[in-house]
Amino acid sequence: MKNILIINGHPDKESFNWALAESYRRAATMVEAQVETINLIELKFDPILKYGYRIPYELEPDLQEAIHKIKEADHIVWFFPMWWYGLPALLKGFIDRTFLPNITFKYQKGKLFPDKLLKGKTSRMVITSDTVSWYHSLFMGKPVINQMKKGVLEFCGIRPVKTTYLGPVKSSTPEQRKKWILLVNKLGEKLK
Repeated sequence: MKNILIINGHPDKESFNWALAESYRRAATMVEAQVETINLIELKFDPILKYGYRIPYELEPDLQEAIHKIKEADHIVWFFPMWWYGLPALLKGFIDRTFLPNITFKYQKGKLFPDKLLKGKTSRMVITSDTVSWYHSLFMGKPVINQMKKGVLEFCGIRPVKTTYLGPVKSSTPEQRKKWILLVNKLGEKLK
């Protein structure tokens, strides 16, 4: 049985991201995967890594549990909006506080790159945006995808990392949103 972890990085429970995450969860559950969900807005934690890595910062119980779920997962599915060509502050704070040395990667003395502690896991990012994909790709250089995929997930050993980019959401019709919900449902059915 495949262990799936859904991480919802949108702070608004009424958002389209929540509908997408729920569609994926229902579909993955129907094909008998073990599914866990972390809705970041429901966690109690300080999102600010106050001292960087210079002084260890005690992890709150919700973050300890989240790290356990990340380590147990075979496949991690991230749902979040792109805001200002980056991650929402809540998601960025969660990553800063959980993707830490000796937890998701380990520095190696005398080596340029760290030991990747999340090898063997796969991931998918479902990103919503109000920017059309061609503009995000050609003119902006996919900043949010590069940040998450290369700067966080692959850096810690998660491969492959697939991306589903949905947008523009703001001007989308109800019919388009239904198509996106069905697309994400199919990803859940295939556990991708």
